[in-house]
Amino acid sequence: MSVLVVGTVGIDRVETPHGERSDLLGGSASFAGLAASFHAPVSLNSVVGEDFPAHHRAIWEKRKIDLSGLQIAKGKTFRWHGQYEQNMNNRRTISTDLNVLADFQPQLSESQKKLPFVLLGNLTPDLQHSVLDQMQKPKFVVADTMNLWIDIARTRLLELLPRIDLLILNDSEATQLSDESNLVRAARWLRERGPRYVAVKKGEHGCFLAAPEGAFAAPAVPLEQVLDPTGAGDTFAGGLTGYLAGQKETNLSTLAQGVIEGTILASFTVEDFSLNRLASLTEKDIAARRRELLRLINPNP
Repeated sequence: MSVLVVGTVGIDRVETPHGERSDLLGGSASFAGLAASFHAPVSLNSVVGEDFPAHHRAIWEKRKIDLSGLQIAKGKTFRWHGQYEQNMNNRRTISTDLNVLADFQPQLSESQKKLPFVLLGNLTPDLQHSVLDQMQKPKFVVADTMNLWIDIARTRLLELLPRIDLLILNDSEATQLSDESNLVRAARWLRERGPRYVAVKKGEHGCFLAAPEGAFAAPAVPLEQVLDPTGAGDTFAGGLTGYLAGQKETNLSTLAQGVIEGTILASFTVEDFSLNRLASLTEKDIAARRRELLRLINPNP
């Protein structure tokens, strides 16, 4: 089944302890859409400006992602400049220029409205609601969020929870939204407000998945070098959602495997800047990384 991915597309400038790069393809939809395409057909919905480079578009086209929902608006593309410290868990935003993203209103085509799987990337809760208002009974809805929306749009975010099936957020965001310091209690609090499943990302410590049938935890893939963490969370969300779209059922078992697939793809994203590593991946690369991660989960299969 196909996945509708709605989110941001931007041009990034990134500084890490390993170097600085400019004019990189970024944005939640960019990473999530590419990741999902390894498991299912993807239709993208976002906005770029007239300055958006053709070579960035070609990255999606190579993966046969449907770009009919990519609006090209008059003006400049959303731009973000971020800097990571030596401990790359710590990041600061140097500048954000919304440009055409400031006026973005997702307009779904008739075919997009009928897609069974929806990934609401990191957008304002109002825009996420707008997408769901246009959908025609999707089978499964995934939503990602961030601390900014918890700070400034908490009520609208809470109103979104009954409309989705899976909420993805990191550990600090889960604590912030639920006011629970324990992640098990935080996930329970969130599930009680709507979503059947909650996936709590813990960075280098993996992911915790809460479900009605129980829970699942997966480690992160140990990496010798991380060049650029940008987009790792979006990649995780895309990989998970894409995997689910390729399955006959959505339950704890398929969600758990989806967490593994999302973790695998995210581990590649951080090995290079932007989508460089993700764009060059082969099925052989993914299979080898999958075996590596499964050995961590079950060392004596």
